[in-house]
Amino acid sequence: MEITTEMIKELRAQCGAGVMDCRGALVSCGGDMGKALAALKEKGLAKAEKKASRSTMMGLVEAYIHTAGRIGALVEVNCETDFVARTDDFKCLAHDIAMQVAALSPAYISEEDVPEGTKVDPVEACLLSQPFIKDPTQTIKDRIVATIAKTGENIKVRRFTRFELGN
Repeated sequence: MEITTEMIKELRAQCGAGVMDCRGALVSCGGDMGKALAALKEKGLAKAEKKASRSTMMGLVEAYIHTAGRIGALVEVNCETDFVARTDDFKCLAHDIAMQVAALSPAYISEEDVPEGTKVDPVEACLLSQPFIKDPTQTIKDRIVATIAKTGENIKVRRFTRFELGN
């Protein structure tokens, strides 16, 4: 099957991977868009796991104030370099995470942060396990992994806080 530029553009729009990565995935999957998307997601996960031990000392603090001004959130999202911290992809990720914190009020970043003996539902209490509010088919961790694959740097949520008027 011939791989067209339209197919590459469509796949790239869905996953944000590079042109050559999209082309390679389509070639290896015989032009099947679904299989190519799954292969690129797997590749992104592998890329994220390789980078997990890298130090994340740069990043930014993002604030989100809900429209009514009664709920707000601050998050610190770290990456490896200030160059990546200034990219639109990273800024969008930080904003989405701040919005997630304001909307769903997680108590912990990940399951590893839950104190031993505490019984909580990780999907409700852990930020990284929560379904992403803009796309419930993804978790926040999936969203971070996709951005790691796109930027090529390790990314971590360091801390967050949520404010609600009267609480």
